[in-house]
Amino acid sequence: MSLYDAHVQSLEGEQVDMSQFEGKAVLVVNVASKCGLTPQYEGLQALHDKYADQGFEVLGFPCNQFMGQEPGTAEEIRDFCDTNYQVSFPLFAKIDVNGDQRDPLYAELTQQADADGEAGDVKWNFEKFLVGTDGNVVGRFRPQVQPNDDALIAAIEANLPS
Repeated sequence: MSLYDAHVQSLEGEQVDMSQFEGKAVLVVNVASKCGLTPQYEGLQALHDKYADQGFEVLGFPCNQFMGQEPGTAEEIRDFCDTNYQVSFPLFAKIDVNGDQRDPLYAELTQQADADGEAGDVKWNFEKFLVGTDGNVVGRFRPQVQPNDDALIAAIEANLPS
């Protein structure tokens, strides 16, 4: 399965065919509003702003599986992101990224190993998966990797459409 085969729900409750991102480099991130890593929203928005016109998208998937750090409704999540971080990249409906109810998109993403060769469950909020223009995962960056990390930026730049 590629990213383009997935169908997800937007934060506003609309069905989204992920094929609309075909040909773009995409950074898929599970996000949360009440986490110590929440300030990464600022860096994610900066990445989106810098590379959007070069065929890059950040896609945020709220998840409440890590100590209940995304308890809000869709409206509360949107308000939080707009008010505190002026998020303009797409946000989707709250999903599970681990466990029996893991979203099919994350079932595919979590097969990708990180830099240490470890695949499997998402460790925490703000884990990042870089998807290439062909819809396949090309990199996995654990939650502590900041959006301005040199390795992440190099991977994004190497996967932008030519």
